[in-house]
Formats: sequence, structure tokens, C-alpha cells
Amino acid sequence: MTIVKDIRDGEEFVGFYLIKECEVKQTNATPPKDFMNVVLSDASGHVAAKLWDATPADKENFTPLTLVKVQGVAQLYREKLQVKIVRIRKTTETDGVRLDDFVRSAPVAPDVLLAGIHQTKESITDRDIRAVVEYCIAKVGDKLISAPAAKSHHHAYYAGLIYHISRMLELGEFICKQRPFLNADLLKAGIILHDIAKPAEMVSELGIVSDYSNQGKLIGHISQASLWIAEAAIKLGIDPDSERMMALQHLVLSHHNLGEWGSPVQPQLAEAVALHYIDSLDAKLQMVEDAFGATADHEAWTAPIRGLENKAFLRLPF
Repeated sequence: MTIVKDIRDGEEFVGFYLIKECEVKQTNATPPKDFMNVVLSDASGHVAAKLWDATPADKENFTPLTLVKVQGVAQLYREKLQVKIVRIRKTTETDGVRLDDFVRSAPVAPDVLLAGIHQTKESITDRDIRAVVEYCIAKVGDKLISAPAAKSHHHAYYAGLIYHISRMLELGEFICKQRPFLNADLLKAGIILHDIAKPAEMVSELGIVSDYSNQGKLIGHISQASLWIAEAAIKLGIDPDSERMMALQHLVLSHHNLGEWGSPVQPQLAEAVALHYIDSLDAKLQMVEDAFGATADHEAWTAPIRGLENKAFLRLPF
């Protein structure tokens, strides 16, 4: 059986996969015919696939989070690997495969990551800032441990969000030691809170995003997190207009840096500048790391990475 990472251009293959995404489309023919855009995934990565001439049964049976056995042919399309599905069926008990085997997860145990975030939260010396962080973490609840950080760009897997936060906290600790003029409490809190509303923004199961919630579509995680900070201040008896709360909200609202990237304001606090670049650095390096991990051992170049100007990256042999 062929794992996603080992699927090669021009070759036929057979393997077991999890349907990560699925969408029914129509051809431009007259009359139009239904086909399905499918994303097949396993623990090694994911690949786009097409099922032509999709039947009503296909559209009913092959939905996200379904385990399937696929016979296919791989080919390059616009410099990206794509699969033409020749045969597909749901898996059965006799196949001996489990859903857990196909779910990608953060490389560190989620409970370890969550414990580290709580430890950092407890190290915040400012009582008001620490209380707001604690309130927002509690508001997300159990969803924090499983949520991905994004639908596709980076850390898009089970526990991806807390892995992203944890790696950012490591970078933040280093930068605060190198630049002691930064307010460490504020930066720690900003890192923990910057994406804290992602679980409310996305509808996900086992780290796979099926859609954006109504909150996600109408408000978005950046504005939602800012609202949570104000809500926390009011519930905790903290002046929501205080400089501390304004600073926390500014870090969250500016962390994407530009309006076209989703931020209503640009960073105008030193800690906000640090947060933006820490976030960007971790996200972009994770994109490259994930692309290396999904590239077959015999390949030197990754597939083009959408979040990095659609460029491919060379994996050096040393």
C-alpha cells in the first residue's frame, strides 16, 4: 500500500486514505457531468484527487472523515501532484485500518503542550493580564487541545494550534532575553491569546476543518479574541479601558500586520511588532518543515508552497 508521501508522478498506486475534503463540481460539457474534488490524506501528508463521472452513490458515500481504499494514477497539474481516482470504496473491518492511523497530529503530545502553556500563563506576574489569559483559555475549554491552527496553510492538524502557540512561546522567551526592554508579561499573553478564538472560528473534527463557523465568517478570530479580552475584563472587575487591556487588544488586533491580511490596525507597540514577526516566523518555517516531511525521499524539491509565494524549496542533501 502506498502512503501519500510516496505517490509519484506518472505511477499507478493503491492505498488506504482519509478523505480530508470533498466537493462536488460540474464539467463544462453539454450536458454537464458531476465530478468530485477530493483531498486524500494520511499521517504522511495529503494530495488533491479527482473522481470523474461521480454517481449519486459516490456523492453520498464519499464525505469528509471517511476512510477509503483508492486505486489511482498520479500526474502533475500546474506543477502540483494530482490523483485521478480509478477505483474507490469505503474501507471495511477486514481491511484492518483505523481512523487514528490516518489523523495527523502535532509531533509533541497535546497534554504536554497544554501543560507548558499553563505553566507560561502562571509565570505572568501581572495579575490582571494573567487573569484575562486564564479566562480566555477556560472559555475555549477542551477544544484548545485538539484544534488546528488553520484550515490548510500551517499547523493544519490535530493539536496544531497549541503546538503553534508553544513554539511561539519558545521564540518569545528568547527574544525577551535578547531585548529586555520588551514587556515579557504582555508578549507571553499576546502569544497565547493571538489565535485563542481559532477553535470558535473553524468547525473541525480530529484536526480537520470542514467549514468556518458563523462566528468565523461574520466576525473572525482576531475580532473575536479582542471581544473576549473585553468580556474577561468586565467579568473580572478590571477596567476594560485600562492601558493593560488596550495593549492586549492591540496585540491581538494587529498581529496579522496588514488590513489585507485581516488586521484592522498595524502594530504600534514594541511587543506587537515582536508578536507579528514571531507568529510569521513560526508559521512560515512550519510550512517549509511540513513540505519537507511530505516530500518523497527521492525528491530534492518540495511542491510549491501556497503560503510562501507559491515557491518550491530545495532540501539540501547535507
